[in-house]
Amino acid sequence: MRRKGDPVGSLRTLATGIGAASCRPGFRGCAFINAAAEFTDPDDPVREAIDAHRRWMLDQFADIATEAGVDDVGSTARQLMILRDGAMVNGYLGESSSVADSLSAAFCSIITTAVPAVSETTRDTGPL
Repeated sequence: MRRKGDPVGSLRTLATGIGAASCRPGFRGCAFINAAAEFTDPDDPVREAIDAHRRWMLDQFADIATEAGVDDVGSTARQLMILRDGAMVNGYLGESSSVADSLSAAFCSIITTAVPAVSETTRDTGPL
């Protein structure tokens, strides 16, 4: 998933993976999101596994945001997570063939908007 030194590339790779998964026969959305709906007790071992997975995913997004040089890493990571969650649900309920392109564009919008304003010269040679 991660492409070290290429935050936008990392997000595009993730979007492509989610898009490919959502187009597979039998795809029913994110197993962790689905399990969270079934196991509501926060002390249930299943819920603990869900929470661990979500913390890991949020950490991945935070690392990507840090690589991109955003000002508010936590907020950006949460926004990326919300997009990912929505894409997983949309892949099941919506038009799965458009998930990868739509998610990639949305991820890139969040990252590029969150990067502090810099001169055009720096932006051309910066991490994005």
